[in-house]
Parts: sequence; C-alpha cells; structure tokens
Amino acid sequence: MAYEAYTEFCRLVEALQATSKKYDIDKVRRAYEYALKLHEGQFRVSGEPYISHPLEVAKIVAGLELDTDSVCAALLHDTVEDCAEQTDLGKISSLFGEDVAVLVDGLTKMTDLQLEDKEEAHIENIRKMLLAMSRDIRVIFIKLCDRLHNMRTLSVKPDPKRRSTALETMQVYAPLAHRLGIQKIKLELENLGLSYLDPIGYEEIKHYIDEKYGENVGVIENIRSLVSERLTENDIHFTLEGRIKSVYSIYRKMYNQNKSFDEIYDFYAMRIIVDTELECYTALGLIHEMFKSIPGRFKDYISTPKPNLYRSLHTTVIGRDGIPFEVQIRTWEMHHVAEYGIAAHWKYKSGEKSKEEMDKKLEWVARLVETEDAARDPDEFMNALKTDIFHDEVFVFTPKGDVIALPQGSTVIDFAYAIHSGVGNRMVGAKINGMIVPIDTAPKNGEIIEILTASSSKGPSRDWLNIVKTSEARTKIRSWFKKEKRSDNIVTGKAIIDGEFKKYGRAYTDTQRNDVVAAVGSKIGFMSADDLYNTLGYGGITLSKLANKLKDEFERTVKAPEPEMAAEEAPVMPVVTKAPPKNLRAGGGIVVDGERGCSVKFARCCNPLPGDSVVGFITKGYGISIHKSDCPNVTLGRANPENASRYVEAHWETGAGSGTDNDLYEAQIKVTVEDRIGILAAVSVALSDMRVFILQMNTGTSAQGLSCINLKISCKNVEHYHSIVSRLKGLDGVIDVERGFM
Repeated sequence: MAYEAYTEFCRLVEALQATSKKYDIDKVRRAYEYALKLHEGQFRVSGEPYISHPLEVAKIVAGLELDTDSVCAALLHDTVEDCAEQTDLGKISSLFGEDVAVLVDGLTKMTDLQLEDKEEAHIENIRKMLLAMSRDIRVIFIKLCDRLHNMRTLSVKPDPKRRSTALETMQVYAPLAHRLGIQKIKLELENLGLSYLDPIGYEEIKHYIDEKYGENVGVIENIRSLVSERLTENDIHFTLEGRIKSVYSIYRKMYNQNKSFDEIYDFYAMRIIVDTELECYTALGLIHEMFKSIPGRFKDYISTPKPNLYRSLHTTVIGRDGIPFEVQIRTWEMHHVAEYGIAAHWKYKSGEKSKEEMDKKLEWVARLVETEDAARDPDEFMNALKTDIFHDEVFVFTPKGDVIALPQGSTVIDFAYAIHSGVGNRMVGAKINGMIVPIDTAPKNGEIIEILTASSSKGPSRDWLNIVKTSEARTKIRSWFKKEKRSDNIVTGKAIIDGEFKKYGRAYTDTQRNDVVAAVGSKIGFMSADDLYNTLGYGGITLSKLANKLKDEFERTVKAPEPEMAAEEAPVMPVVTKAPPKNLRAGGGIVVDGERGCSVKFARCCNPLPGDSVVGFITKGYGISIHKSDCPNVTLGRANPENASRYVEAHWETGAGSGTDNDLYEAQIKVTVEDRIGILAAVSVALSDMRVFILQMNTGTSAQGLSCINLKISCKNVEHYHSIVSRLKGLDGVIDVERGFM
C-alpha cells in the first residue's frame, strides 16, 4: 500500500490533540508542508517517499508529549542536510523561530567534517550530538525518536549496513535512552538491535518466551486475580499490569551471568500502579504477606531514586505454584517518569522545572563533551562515554546520608572526586562502613564511604590515573598535574617525544625537537611546544595520536647527515634528550699501558664507569676504545687470533669519578616496569630529584608483556650508578633495573 503522507499527517494531528498539552497545530502544519515541498522527489531505500520518515519521527516525538517546536524540528530535521540548495538554518529560523533552528542544527549530521580517520569522524559526530544535547535536551529526545524509526525500517538496508547501524544503536543510543530513563524507547531499540546482530539467538529466546508463557498463562492470571482481590479488600485504588521480560533483557542475563533460561527469576513481572507513595509501601506489605519473598531481591528506588529519575519498589516473590515473578509498585507520576524519563519532566519554558534544575541533571553530559582532553583524543572520549553512561551503577552514601551514584567498578577515589575536586586532591585514605580500606577498593551498593583528607597532602598520585574509572576523576587529577606540576610534566613530555624520535635513527638538536613539536602542536590547538610537552606529561593526550604527524614534521625539519666514515667503524649517533652538562666527558681519566693522555673513547656497547675493570682496544684510525673487561665484545674479540694483539692493558686514573666538575660519564640502564600510565613520568621525576641528566631515552615491550625503559644518563662512577639503581628499584611499578644497551 502506497504511503499517504496527508493521511499520516492527520494521524499526527490527532495524536497531538489527544494529549493534555496545547499544541500550535498551525505551526506544525506549516512545518509539514515545508518539509513535504523540500523532500519532493526524494525516496527512501524502501521506495516510500522520504517525507514518511520525518512524519513517523514526529509521531514518536508526539508520543513523548514534547512541545510544538520539538514536533516541528522532527518534521524538518533532515531538510538542511538533504535539501541544502533550497534551505538553510537562516530560513528555518525566519519561518519557524530560533528554537526550531537550534534543534535542527543539533540534529544535522557533520557532513562537512574532514577527518583522516572514519572512526574519528564517527566519534566526532557523537560528540557533536551530545554537545547539542547538553545545550538543549530536546535534541537527544528527537534524535532517539529518529533512530527508533530508522531501526524499525532497517530491514531494507544491505546486511553490512544493518549490522553497523544496529551495533551503533546498542553501543550509543540504547544506553543513552536508559541513562535518560526513557525505557519505552530503550527496550524497543535493544530488541531491534539484537534481532539484527544475533537473529538466531533472538528467535530462539522469543520461541522460549512464547512457549513458557503458553504453559503458565493460567497460573499468571490466577496470581493477578489474587493480588487484585487483596488490594481491593484494603481499599487501594490501583491499576494492575503484567509484562514478560524483554528478549534482550533475557539474552543479556543469559550471556553475562551464564544462566539458563529456567534460571531467569524475573521472567514474569506484575506492575501495580497506585495513587500515593504511602500506598506503594502498603501494597508491598500485602504482597509479602501473600507470597514468599526471595532474599536479596528487594530494591527501594523510591527512597533512593536512580540518577535517571526512576522511582519504584521492586521485589521478587515465589507464587503458590512455585513460579517466581517480580512485582513493581509505583505511583502514576513515577510510572510516567519510568516510561519517559527526563522527557516526562521537560515542560520547556512552562516553569514546572526550572532550567537550572534541568541543567544540573545534565551536567554529566557537558562535563563529558567539553573537557579539553576528550575533545583532542577520540579514544579518551569513547572510554569516558562507555564508563560514565553505559555502565551499571552503584549507589553509595556519604557520612551525612547523601546518595552518590557511581559507575559500577568505581573506586573510593572516584567517590572523593565526585564529591569535590578539593576532597580528591587532599585525599590520604578512605573508610567504608567505618573500616579503613585501600584506595583502589570498589564500594558496593548501600555502603557508607568517608574520605580521609589532610591539608598537608602533596596532591594526587599519578598512579591514581590507572586506578580511577570515571572520566570526572581522571579529568580532575590531570587538571591538578597540569596546573601544579607543569615543569615536571614538560620534562616527562620531552622524554616521551625523545623516545619516539629515537626510532627515526637520526640525530637532532633541542632546537629542532622543539620546532617539530611546536609545528605539530599548532595544528591541534596548542600555543607552544611546552604546552604539548605538558599535556603529554600529565597524560592529556597519547603519543599514538601524534606519531604520524610527528614523523612527517621530523622528516621535513631534520635532514639526514652526510656519512663521514665507514659504516663498520661509525658509532651510533645518540638522540639527545637534553643538552648534556658541560662537565660530561667523552673520554679521559684512563691510563693505557702506563701512559696518560692517550686518545681514547668509551665503547658504546658497555659504557664503562670509574670503578669498572677495563681494557683498551686499538681501533683503525680512531684511537683506543675502552671496554669493560667482561664486555661480551671483548670476550669474542680475544677469541679471534687476528684481534688478540690489539687489546692493551688499561685502568682508571687515581681520582677518576670522584665527583669533580670534570668527572661525569655516560651510563646505560635498562628499567623493566609494569605497562601502565605514569610509570615513565615516575622514573623521569626520580632521576630529576637525584640531579641525574637524561641524555637519551626510548621504550619498548618485553616478551612477558612488561615495558622496558632504556636510558642513557650522566653518572660519576660505579658507586653512583648503584645508588641510582637502588632509588629506581624502590619505585612502585619498577620490576628490575640493570645495565642495558640503547
């Protein structure tokens, strides 16, 4: 049957007039006629005229009882993008008002966004949508309605497109609907998404549901009758609804908890809707009188509402026939919020909910999309999104009884920063239910948490970045380091950059490095090279996001040097992390065959230090090379009769490495560490505290999955080297330290 646009528009008007709200029907009609004109000649993949899509979206919007401007925006939401030659936001604003134009702009896709990575472009689209949502919540309401209709008509698309759209729906839109409390849309999105992602599993569970309900339909009706009779006897005015758990909810429980279909206790549910909150608790008492409750299955979301405003009593009981079922008890107001979430509270410009109150409820969105680090790093943004929006929640209490909602798995550090950044920054410990606990402890529902603070606290530890779960805590910790530890961050950032530049195998100066970093930084919004070093140092951006840009700029800035000697004799050019101190010695302090003042150089394979037993090797044209006596190259060289005669006795001069201005030498160390954020910074800061210059640094991964930090440092002698090793071994996360090779 052909799609009759005018007939469907009339149904939209009927739906609007059937509500208790007063709609500007004339404005809605003008929006419909304008959209019809602009979309004329355009068709969907199904063959239906394109106007069918905005009309159906507008109907879903009407079902949420949003305002006139929201219905108009739903009708016009694709006009600016798909009919750009005929209209723009300016025309929309002049014809329908600024509010409608703002909503349409928030709903328009970022078609002009030029990004190299398609995944980055996709993530940026989500950021834009959430940013628009943080400014006007109606954007996301309409967007959810738009996605719901697209999912209802997804079957006409090719299979790859069906799967990608369904996956995005499950990962972004359904969790958003849940976070906003719009269960009606959330449940349908989840079921539709599952039907495309796992059609076999979907049909199998659907078959189980039909079969099981058919077996027990009489039992359920009997329970409904008993409950109705008891509530009536107690003069409670009520509405009784029954429901069966959704296909996706059962699928998720079976998959996540490894349960069989018969182990789903809340397969059946009964919803009792009453007039007052007091009647909710009265009805609960009657239910527990009639049926045996299952321990641990009672939840009071009336006294402790969910962050998405959901309020209800939940209890699971066992019927007289041994069949478990869930009972939900709520008032009509609670029921409306349970179905429509924040949309039920959004009476735009009506005064029923102040804009300040609504902004507070949505501050998590603004915090998520407007943080500097998330804006620059798509991975950071998606990780925050998945943690802050898509995870289940736990509800914990402050000592004063205030409820704090946290994503499941959050730690007491997350709790501290959820209270206030000052509390988190001064935190020195925590108590749960009066008992001191480690700071990485994840609290459980209902626990009371007390944060121990000290004014003398030196601030958060960088290791906390590896412990916290929420983007709020992570952002506040990074903000502290950004402000309070800028000089340390810059040193760490330079070390990270030098580790990357070492891979390029080309010597460079400090000036060249700064020029490269400044050029790359300016392209992504940093004012100076130090700003980018600082952000790298405190973890605000990852090196992987800069690697390609750094390499391209490095190739343009640092030219390959002309070869000056034969390849087999040429030493490896070091990458200098910072200008070496003037007293660092390239040679000297050595007595060779009883002679002082000989031209010597220290072998880079073992970098001998005063205190090491050494031996000299006569090179061809480059003087005498000094090795440690136990250097593997010496052992191999002496085994070759042709080279044996080139080895000569050598020892350190008296007083070499005594710590005077002329006694600093190069040493190489290999630090094996846990692979986690902040460990490189910890090593750099420790060396800085000891006034040890880092001459070269690079990183790698060991066979055991650990990280390796290879360092070339300035050192006085073997004793000084051992003190450095001892200090590094004492750092949290350091597994081993040994003399290594760059």
